[in-house]
Amino acid sequence: MAPKLHPGERILYEGHPSWRAILDFYVKGIIATALICLIVALATGVIGDETDKGLVTIIAVVGVALTILIGFVKRVATSYTITDRRLHIKRGIVSRTIQETRLERVQNVNYHQTVLQRMLQVGDVDFDTAAGDDYNFVFSGVAEPADVVHMVDSATHHGDAEGLGVASTRRPAQAPPPA
Repeated sequence: MAPKLHPGERILYEGHPSWRAILDFYVKGIIATALICLIVALATGVIGDETDKGLVTIIAVVGVALTILIGFVKRVATSYTITDRRLHIKRGIVSRTIQETRLERVQNVNYHQTVLQRMLQVGDVDFDTAAGDDYNFVFSGVAEPADVVHMVDSATHHGDAEGLGVASTRRPAQAPPPA
């Protein structure tokens, strides 16, 4: 869901973290589920004569289902929007966190990709804003992060040309001295 737009404002990008960015969460969740199943299997085998296969199966099914559900909700509950005037991050379903900054406050845009992220074609786009280092403004796990960086760069330069609030490097014209 996009933020409420101001008159004349256009959406340039709208998205969520890529499903590929959540793969590491799924792998960790499934490994944790497997470890819990192993512990339960060993514990029931030690206490009783044989392992309680039914209990281990239920734990495995519930663990995998919870992992998939939590990963999906985590992904769709986060949305990123870039307009020709601002950046917007919304996180959460029940409780909600919204971060927003104007494009004129963006000083640098960088992206980071681990080796795995490069293979999956996802990355984290970090926006350095005038608020400083204390203000963490990151689009995490977006597909094609270089395209997002390019889009923000184009929007800020477009804003320079049209006077949309991005600081211009031109000096204002001065009035001639009085005669």
